[in-house]
Amino acid sequence: MSDSNGISRERLEQALAHSTFAQLLGAELLDFAPGRVSLQVRSRPDLCQHHGYMHGAVVGFMVDSGCAWAAASLVGDVVTSEYKLNLLAPALGERLLCRAEVLKAGQRQAVCRADVFALKDGQEKLVATGLATIARV
Repeated sequence: MSDSNGISRERLEQALAHSTFAQLLGAELLDFAPGRVSLQVRSRPDLCQHHGYMHGAVVGFMVDSGCAWAAASLVGDVVTSEYKLNLLAPALGERLLCRAEVLKAGQRQAVCRADVFALKDGQEKLVATGLATIARV
């Protein structure tokens, strides 16, 4: 179920299953609550850049999608208006984990933040943070 305007976890999982780009990356929804989501992408050689780190485009996808999905859980159908990504450390690990949350949701847009962590040998390391403006469709 969802609140009066937001989408449900089931609808988000259906949308994720139909997103060919998310499927290409192997994105998985982990946690879902109104205004908050967590997702992961497992590391693979084809998702890494020449130094062996997960590519910044994968990290950007996670911030963009995490923020959009968190906003959608509150306000329904959305698109990303803009996002800012700060890469803080090399994204090196078995998988990347993104935790996104809505900071403020208004009538037309939501402002969200997301942190991306690399998980290696059971340890989390913050590798990126981002802010996004998500527009209601």
